[in-house]
Parts: sequence; C-alpha cells; structure tokens
Amino acid sequence: MITTLVHSHVLLDIATSDPQWETWSSAVLAKAADSGLLAINPLIYAVVSIGFATIEDLDDALPPDSYLRTPLPHEAAFLAGRAFLAYRRRGGAKTSPLPDFYIGARARRAEAAASGSHRVPLSATHSTGCPVTSAMRS
Repeated sequence: MITTLVHSHVLLDIATSDPQWETWSSAVLAKAADSGLLAINPLIYAVVSIGFATIEDLDDALPPDSYLRTPLPHEAAFLAGRAFLAYRRRGGAKTSPLPDFYIGARARRAEAAASGSHRVPLSATHSTGCPVTSAMRS
C-alpha cells in the first residue's frame, strides 16, 4: 500500500475552492486516496492552517482517520538543509529553509526506507519525489 504525503497546495486549493486549481487538486487527491493512505506532517498542517479560523475547523477538514499524521524525522530536516543550501548556491533568494524542502526531504527519506536503503543521495533532495507534489504546478 502506498502512503502519499499530500502537499499543502493541494489541500488549500480544495479548502479555498480555488477557481483555477480545485478540480485538478481534487482529482489528484482522489487518485492518491484510491492508491493508499494519505498523510500530512506538522509543516503541512501549519501551512494549511492559514485557511481555517480554528483548529477544530482544520481538524474537521483533515480528520486523523483520513490523514495519517506523520512526524518530521531529523534525517529529513538534515536533507532539507542540504537542499536549501543547494538552492541558495543556485541563487535562491529565500533566507531560511522552506516547508517544501522539509516536505520533499521527508518524501525522499520515506522512499529510501521503502526501498531498503538507508542513504538518500543529496541530488535526490532537489525534487520532492512525492506523487502529489511531483505533479505540482510551478
């Protein structure tokens, strides 16, 4: 069974009924749900929270029985830092690691664990590798 770490953009597109992306995001989320479990981590939860007035509203939209809550391992934080460093060296303007780096690193770490590998090449941290986020628009 596949576990898909759902990107905050997908969830916000649906929650806010985004006129441009809601249909696409809903279809991608449904496909991921049909393939296995949906998951979020604390960073995704925090980013999505901006679309809700209360924590109860957010938890109603992302019920724990529908969205597995996953931690952000220290290994993913390290990989996020490495990806951020590469981003800065390529001329990126942000001054601190972005949630996308953490989310992508977590997805890469999960892929490595699923394949039995304990090593994730640093080049693998440049994209998310997550079925939902790798299809994300720019």
